[in-house]
Amino acid sequence: MSASQGQKPPVEIRQRDGVMTISICRPDMRNAVGPDTARALYAAFLRFEADETAQVAVLTGKGGYFCAGFDLKSAGGGASDEWLASLDIEADWRDPVVDPRPGPMGPSRLMLSKPVIAAIEGPAVAGGMELAAWCNMRVMAEDAFAGIYCRRWGVPLIDGGTVRLPQILGQGRANDLILTGRTLPAPEAHRIGFADRLAPSGEALDMAQALAQDLTRFPQACMRADHLSAQMPSQDLAAALRREWRSAKTFLAEGRDGAQRFAEGLGRSGDFSQI
Repeated sequence: MSASQGQKPPVEIRQRDGVMTISICRPDMRNAVGPDTARALYAAFLRFEADETAQVAVLTGKGGYFCAGFDLKSAGGGASDEWLASLDIEADWRDPVVDPRPGPMGPSRLMLSKPVIAAIEGPAVAGGMELAAWCNMRVMAEDAFAGIYCRRWGVPLIDGGTVRLPQILGQGRANDLILTGRTLPAPEAHRIGFADRLAPSGEALDMAQALAQDLTRFPQACMRADHLSAQMPSQDLAAALRREWRSAKTFLAEGRDGAQRFAEGLGRSGDFSQI
């Protein structure tokens, strides 16, 4: 991805033997996603979908962090207002396949024809957990963790979390995580079906890339047909995402104040005793 002179791009793309690895490159922010990163991620996955030589993608984060969610410093200060305002979904939006749209975290409203595997080290929390849920498979390091941490700040799930987590986990387990915002350690994530594979610490990307490489060996047209058939119908997904987006207005009521409290230093490193 392009970047202004002297700045590292927020997203890195590497491709080898049919596997495109897309990495969030903001480790100083635990790979929190602001508007520029969201745009770069969206463009990266459109590029993956259009590239005939790329058969499977791996989404990961640099520096030992998958993604700490949306950048609450940006949101709390109003720097994300223009980006969020641009994401409204028209009432007649029906098909994310033929009419792709960006989501707050970037690719979260896309429905791709090719599989994406998440390689998770460290936190996959708040919008980062929604990004992981958007992926078709998840490889988690044994000391990684997930969680709807935005629960503490009045920031709603608006990147498909309310749609995909019940599909992956079942309604009851999704309710537990969505309502409580508790930490989901990798071993439990594997036990309940959020993580498809567990890797030793530091080896999630290697395992995800090996898994992706395995998928490239199969006849691709057949695999993609089954892959799409196994998804919820695209019109149902569009309707569910439109319904979820209505929650975005609660950010103005509660989330901006919560984001500002986070930016002031509360709730860091998993400490939510004062929020």
